[in-house]
Amino acid sequence: MHCDIYKASTRDELYVYIARPDYPDDADGFQDPFAKLPSDLRKALGRPSFVMHLDLSERQRLARVDIQQVLSAFDELGYFVQFPPDGLISPTAMAPEGLRGA
Repeated sequence: MHCDIYKASTRDELYVYIARPDYPDDADGFQDPFAKLPSDLRKALGRPSFVMHLDLSERQRLARVDIQQVLSAFDELGYFVQFPPDGLISPTAMAPEGLRGA
């Protein structure tokens, strides 16, 4: 299974994986990769930018998500949304006070 990955412009670490089951034969008919996405999700992505194309059949794992979850979502929805990891440090957070007792 092939897919394209796009990064959201509205939120760091938010990605959407779009299934490409007919790749490379779908090159002519793959005009709007976001057509399968609900309108609320399209709005939440802002202006997504292309990150990469992957052949998931050549991989056993992905860095942050379970590949089986991605494939299951592809079967059910045609896409998968990767949310930011829990505990992601905010760039606006206050600097740590320092090491105590050091």
